[in-house]
Amino acid sequence: MSSRKISAGNRRRVFAAQDLKGCAVPLQRLVMLIFFLQPIAFGAWLPRIPDIQAKLELGTADLAVALLGLPIGTLITLPFAGRLVSRIGGRMAIIYGFIFFLAVVSLPAFAPSAMLLFFALIVVGVALSTVELGMNVEADVTEKATGLVIMSRCHGFWSFGIMVGSLIGVGAIAIGLSPHWSILITAIIILPAALIASLRLPKLPESHHAENSQVMTGFKLPSLALLGICAFVFGVTMTEGAIADWSAVYLRDVMNAEGAQTGLGYSVFAFMVAAGRFSGDYMKGRFGAVAIARGCGIASLAGMLVVLLAPATPLALLGFAAVGIGVSVGFPLAVTAVASLTDRPPASSVATLSFAALTGFLIGPPIIGFLGELLGLRAGLAVLLVPLFVSLLCTRLLIPTQKDMAGDLVEREAV
Repeated sequence: MSSRKISAGNRRRVFAAQDLKGCAVPLQRLVMLIFFLQPIAFGAWLPRIPDIQAKLELGTADLAVALLGLPIGTLITLPFAGRLVSRIGGRMAIIYGFIFFLAVVSLPAFAPSAMLLFFALIVVGVALSTVELGMNVEADVTEKATGLVIMSRCHGFWSFGIMVGSLIGVGAIAIGLSPHWSILITAIIILPAALIASLRLPKLPESHHAENSQVMTGFKLPSLALLGICAFVFGVTMTEGAIADWSAVYLRDVMNAEGAQTGLGYSVFAFMVAAGRFSGDYMKGRFGAVAIARGCGIASLAGMLVVLLAPATPLALLGFAAVGIGVSVGFPLAVTAVASLTDRPPASSVATLSFAALTGFLIGPPIIGFLGELLGLRAGLAVLLVPLFVSLLCTRLLIPTQKDMAGDLVEREAV
């Protein structure tokens, strides 16, 4: 064990390596399971966006306005979420956030008008930001306490979960099941497993809550390093969000795909994101965070060009796959980087990063929609080349800090 000082919040996790032999692996598997379960119901929503658009008779710009509800819900939550998670702990944030999220995730599909769709998405955004912040803080603390590098694989399971959800949505389209029932049924099925997994997470001692509450009472401007990493992840997640919301519409309206084919773009994309994240921890240990981020940045730019220039659906799907592998490890690398910064508590840094990441993920689709209404959806998606290029320029900021190099994290298989 390194001489690195372990905080009271992390100390309660060391039991996994010291008090109960062999429990470190079940603990990290539990965290990965939570990352897998959380996005399934949301993934089932994504292929149904064209159906909601058609049902409500919305134009591209009208849909873009309605989709603003998600980023607004996130923006009004994350400024306070870091302090909340520091007070109640990642475990409780996950438990309450999971219940809240699964209870409201189907509301947008029930909306009878664009205005109610907008407000329903605000509620989903509030729930989404709460549970995902808790998950990321929990994964970081688990890494530091168990000595297992799992962040990239956690997000790999998240991507696998959203891919499974998107395939559920595609299957629902194929059998003619309405959007609201397919998403609601998915959420109901997921809820018991999500609660069981969340409740099995170790409890934080009261001393941890008090310690973090004192640390978080003041306000401190983010450092330049934190802002730069946020800029890096903004471009990555803006691309993820745009493809999540517009890939099906793009394949239908631009590539003339029909039926269940319209949902394949995101399914292929999500599969490659998951594949990249599952191998990300190993690749990071072998080549380093900066080299991996740069290679992925180039892949995402090349893939987006293929999507924009593709004359037919199969080639566009190949482009979506390349973009998926390109953006796959960006957010996990960024979470590890900001959590190692020493100028503020990890929960605060991760909250700031999550704010930037979710803002990019959720604000991108409305921007693409507005531009798509004016210039066409192909031109709207072309805007993503700019933030992707900025992300490529910011990859040098992912160099490990002294805290990382002095720590006791070891790169080994967490299986």
